[in-house]
Amino acid sequence: MDAAALLAAADASAAPSVNLWGALGCAVAYSASLLATLDAFADWILARADSPAGRLTPAVGLKFASKIAAAAIAVVAAAIVLALDENWFAFTTLTIAFVFVIAIGLLVLVRHARVTGMSGGG
Repeated sequence: MDAAALLAAADASAAPSVNLWGALGCAVAYSASLLATLDAFADWILARADSPAGRLTPAVGLKFASKIAAAAIAVVAAAIVLALDENWFAFTTLTIAFVFVIAIGLLVLVRHARVTGMSGGG
């Protein structure tokens, strides 16, 4: 058996390693998206509290939507990278953490809307 065949056999049997730099970059993308989403939720709460009618102005609505869209694009792109890298541990843990924190943010939004609705605004 020659050296080239031995190297080829060893290379074929080696398990693919996880790209740690890619996982780190995706974790940063997830966390930045999480912060942008929570910031958009806070903008929404503050804008509705400051508005006499309890509605978003067009500018604040556009700001809110752009933050949510950017966060969604970043999370989907990071998830695709992790899936293509077959880094299922990072994919699963980051996705669960993201969904969990966003669910808490949505609960806060719903609670705030309910409290504001009961008190008659502001």
